[in-house]
Amino acid sequence: MTFIMQKLIQPYLKISKFKVILLMLITAWMGVLLAPKPAGWSEMQTITALIGIMLIAASGSAMNHLAEIEVDQKMARTQKRPLATGELSSKQVIIFATLCLLIGSIVLHFFNNTQTTLLSILTMLGYGVVYTRWLKPATSQNIVIGGLSGALPPLLGWTSVTGQISAEPLILVLIIFTWTPPHFWALAINRINDYEKIHYPMLPVTHGISYTATHITLYSILLIISTQLPFVIGMSGAIYLITANILNIFFFTDVVLLQLDPCAKNGKRVFYHSILYLFLLFIMMILDYHLPMKLVIY
Repeated sequence: MTFIMQKLIQPYLKISKFKVILLMLITAWMGVLLAPKPAGWSEMQTITALIGIMLIAASGSAMNHLAEIEVDQKMARTQKRPLATGELSSKQVIIFATLCLLIGSIVLHFFNNTQTTLLSILTMLGYGVVYTRWLKPATSQNIVIGGLSGALPPLLGWTSVTGQISAEPLILVLIIFTWTPPHFWALAINRINDYEKIHYPMLPVTHGISYTATHITLYSILLIISTQLPFVIGMSGAIYLITANILNIFFFTDVVLLQLDPCAKNGKRVFYHSILYLFLLFIMMILDYHLPMKLVIY
């Protein structure tokens, strides 16, 4: 019975990009944790916020798979996706995406607020439709423009508590926004042959690996600058600042190695280390928020 349940559930977890969603939920959860709590706020609302955001994000991921069936069948990295192999049908994925969108929207609307519901839907459409259908096959700057959708989860978490947009969550959005190009361009360098095969205008394909490595370096500098802002505005203290810059040193070392030797192997290193970097950065921001040691610039 357990084996049967795994066979039934696993394809849907794959089209949801569950591992990606987990990282996204951490950033959304951080927005919840850092937001000022109104009177009467309960942990149940934290849970409903994360469930609603997760379901709507899963809907966007399923739409992404649906839009890229033919492309996925041609790329080595994606050939085993459930739609590409026929493990799931288009009809099943449409039903799944619709149910996730409806249930997630209902949960957010009734247990949190309308602002978060609308922002979550816009984020899903930005990724599942605007980025996947229009930007990705149209411009080498697809990651930069489309990356805004993937950067919004901290804002969603914040608004699920406050119902308002303020500087703090926008700084968190900025951090993810500047992190996204180095993360995805590093993957594109590692998978350049796949992108050439499907004629997607990813930056390494249109401008070469060395040019892409230079842009990864430039965006990494912007990322390092943006990670100082939580400390500057007093949202985070000394613990965050110290650990963030230790992480910056290690990550930028990988980026410099890629700049000096722009190859698939170094691109793969930057890609995987960027995931660990963002995870640890936000975990340390949360720990800093709950620990007494604070050093704030006024």
